[in-house]
Amino acid sequence: MRIALCSDEVYPVHELVARALGERGHDVERFGALLRGGTTSWALSAEAAALAVAGGRCAEGIFFCWSGTGISIGANKVPGVRAALCTDAQTARAARLYNHANVLCLSNRLLSADLAKEILDAWFEPYASETGAIGVAELAAVEARQLGR
Repeated sequence: MRIALCSDEVYPVHELVARALGERGHDVERFGALLRGGTTSWALSAEAAALAVAGGRCAEGIFFCWSGTGISIGANKVPGVRAALCTDAQTARAARLYNHANVLCLSNRLLSADLAKEILDAWFEPYASETGAIGVAELAAVEARQLGR
Protein backbone atom coordinates (compact mmCIF):
# COMPACT_ATOMS: atom_id res chain seq x y z
CA MET A 1 0.00 0.00 0.00
CA ARG A 2 1.21 3.53 -0.77
CA ILE A 3 1.19 5.82 2.29
CA ALA A 4 1.41 9.63 2.19
CA LEU A 5 3.86 10.84 4.85
CA CYS A 6 3.63 14.54 5.61
CA SER A 7 4.96 17.11 8.06
CA ASP A 8 5.63 20.81 8.24
CA GLU A 9 8.97 20.24 10.03
CA VAL A 10 11.48 17.40 10.11
CA TYR A 11 11.88 15.31 13.29
CA PRO A 12 13.91 12.12 13.82
CA VAL A 13 10.77 10.09 14.53
CA HIS A 14 9.66 10.56 10.91
CA GLU A 15 12.46 8.33 9.64
CA LEU A 16 11.56 5.72 12.25
CA VAL A 17 7.95 5.77 11.00
CA ALA A 18 9.06 5.62 7.35
CA ARG A 19 11.28 2.60 8.12
CA ALA A 20 8.46 0.91 10.05
CA LEU A 21 6.14 1.42 7.07
CA GLY A 22 8.75 -0.07 4.73
CA GLU A 23 9.15 -3.07 7.04
CA ARG A 24 5.39 -3.62 6.78
CA GLY A 25 5.69 -3.65 2.99
CA HIS A 26 4.29 -0.17 2.36
CA ASP A 27 5.66 2.41 -0.07
CA VAL A 28 6.02 5.96 1.28
CA GLU A 29 5.36 9.16 -0.65
CA ARG A 30 6.70 12.21 1.18
CA PHE A 31 5.07 15.64 1.33
CA GLY A 32 5.88 19.01 2.87
CA ALA A 33 9.12 19.25 4.83
CA LEU A 34 9.63 15.50 4.48
CA LEU A 35 9.99 16.05 0.74
CA ARG A 36 11.79 19.41 0.65
CA GLY A 37 13.49 19.66 4.06
CA GLY A 38 13.36 22.75 6.27
CA THR A 39 9.93 23.94 7.30
CA THR A 40 6.77 24.39 5.26
CA SER A 41 3.19 25.46 5.84
CA TRP A 42 1.25 22.79 7.71
CA ALA A 43 -1.94 23.82 5.88
CA LEU A 44 -0.42 23.49 2.41
CA SER A 45 1.44 20.29 3.33
CA ALA A 46 -1.80 18.78 4.63
CA GLU A 47 -3.67 19.80 1.49
CA ALA A 48 -1.13 18.27 -0.91
CA ALA A 49 -0.91 14.98 0.99
CA ALA A 50 -4.67 14.79 1.62
CA LEU A 51 -5.36 15.29 -2.09
CA ALA A 52 -3.07 12.31 -2.80
CA VAL A 53 -5.16 10.20 -0.40
CA ALA A 54 -8.55 11.47 -1.60
CA GLY A 55 -7.51 11.04 -5.23
CA GLY A 56 -6.31 7.48 -4.71
CA ARG A 57 -2.62 8.05 -5.45
CA CYS A 58 -2.00 7.07 -1.82
CA ALA A 59 -4.27 4.63 0.02
CA GLU A 60 -3.75 6.28 3.40
CA GLY A 61 -1.71 8.95 5.11
CA ILE A 62 0.30 9.64 8.21
CA PHE A 63 0.58 13.36 8.87
CA PHE A 64 2.56 15.24 11.55
CA CYS A 65 2.71 18.74 12.97
CA TRP A 66 3.74 20.17 16.35
CA SER A 67 0.51 19.27 18.12
CA GLY A 68 -1.09 17.16 15.37
CA THR A 69 -4.17 19.36 15.54
CA GLY A 70 -3.47 21.77 12.67
CA ILE A 71 -2.49 19.05 10.24
CA SER A 72 -5.65 17.07 11.09
CA ILE A 73 -7.86 20.13 10.58
CA GLY A 74 -6.13 20.86 7.27
CA ALA A 75 -6.46 17.27 6.07
CA ASN A 76 -10.15 17.14 6.94
CA LYS A 77 -10.84 20.10 4.64
CA VAL A 78 -10.31 17.75 1.69
CA PRO A 79 -13.49 15.79 0.85
CA GLY A 80 -12.98 12.05 1.22
CA VAL A 81 -10.35 12.37 3.93
CA ARG A 82 -11.12 11.18 7.44
CA ALA A 83 -8.13 12.32 9.47
CA ALA A 84 -7.86 11.42 13.15
CA LEU A 85 -5.46 12.92 15.67
CA CYS A 86 -4.27 9.98 17.76
CA THR A 87 -2.06 10.27 20.82
CA ASP A 88 -2.26 6.61 21.87
CA ALA A 89 -2.84 3.16 20.43
CA GLN A 90 -6.42 2.79 21.65
CA THR A 91 -7.47 6.03 19.95
CA ALA A 92 -5.81 4.90 16.71
CA ARG A 93 -7.57 1.52 16.92
CA ALA A 94 -10.95 3.21 17.53
CA ALA A 95 -10.39 5.74 14.72
CA ARG A 96 -10.02 2.87 12.27
CA LEU A 97 -12.72 0.62 13.70
CA TYR A 98 -15.50 3.14 14.24
CA ASN A 99 -14.61 6.00 11.90
CA HIS A 100 -12.75 4.22 9.08
CA ALA A 101 -10.09 6.93 9.33
CA ASN A 102 -7.74 7.00 6.35
CA VAL A 103 -5.26 9.56 7.71
CA LEU A 104 -3.44 9.17 11.01
CA CYS A 105 -2.34 12.49 12.50
CA LEU A 106 0.43 12.57 15.09
CA SER A 107 2.13 15.16 17.27
CA ASN A 108 5.80 15.89 16.60
CA ARG A 109 6.03 17.13 20.19
CA LEU A 110 4.56 14.07 21.91
CA LEU A 111 5.67 11.14 19.75
CA SER A 112 8.42 8.85 21.01
CA ALA A 113 9.79 5.83 19.17
CA ASP A 114 7.96 3.39 21.48
CA LEU A 115 4.67 5.26 21.22
CA ALA A 116 4.98 5.47 17.42
CA LYS A 117 5.39 1.68 17.24
CA GLU A 118 2.35 1.09 19.48
CA ILE A 119 0.18 3.48 17.46
CA LEU A 120 1.27 2.00 14.11
CA ASP A 121 0.59 -1.53 15.38
CA ALA A 122 -2.95 -0.49 16.36
CA TRP A 123 -3.52 1.51 13.15
CA PHE A 124 -2.63 -1.42 10.90
CA GLU A 125 -4.60 -4.09 12.78
CA PRO A 126 -7.27 -5.65 10.59
CA TYR A 127 -10.54 -3.85 11.21
CA ALA A 128 -14.13 -4.10 10.19
CA SER A 129 -17.11 -2.49 11.79
CA GLU A 130 -20.69 -2.20 10.63
CA THR A 131 -21.08 0.68 13.08
CA GLY A 132 -18.13 2.42 11.44
CA ALA A 133 -19.53 1.91 7.95
CA ILE A 134 -22.87 3.38 9.00
CA GLY A 135 -21.12 6.35 10.62
CA VAL A 136 -19.02 7.00 7.51
CA ALA A 137 -22.15 6.91 5.31
CA GLU A 138 -23.88 9.35 7.66
CA LEU A 139 -20.82 11.60 7.59
CA ALA A 140 -20.83 11.56 3.77
CA ALA A 141 -24.49 12.67 3.85
CA VAL A 142 -23.63 15.54 6.22
CA GLU A 143 -20.79 16.59 3.93
CA ALA A 144 -23.04 16.46 0.86
CA ARG A 145 -25.68 18.60 2.57
CA GLN A 146 -23.08 21.14 3.64
CA LEU A 147 -21.60 21.31 0.15
CA GLY A 148 -25.09 21.70 -1.37
CA ARG A 149 -25.04 18.44 -3.35
